[in-house]
Amino acid sequence: MTADTARVQDPAQSIAPVPSPCINVCRMNPSTGLCDGCLRTIDEIANWSSFDDAAKRAVWDAIDRRHVDFMAKQAPKRETKT
Repeated sequence: MTADTARVQDPAQSIAPVPSPCINVCRMNPSTGLCDGCLRTIDEIANWSSFDDAAKRAVWDAIDRRHVDFMAKQAPKRETKT
């Protein structure tokens, strides 16, 4: 086995940078405390650039949960419109 084949790639180096969830619809919703565009809190938005990748992924996980909750709340509204 050569040194090249014995070397294991660092997983952190093979993972692409965590993208920002911003979609340029920057409007804080006072009733939810979330941005209407990206579903982040003001603290998540303000601190995004200082977060490490693990913290950024945690924010993305929170956004996913918020989106599921939002869609679940919308489902009854769509059913009554028919």
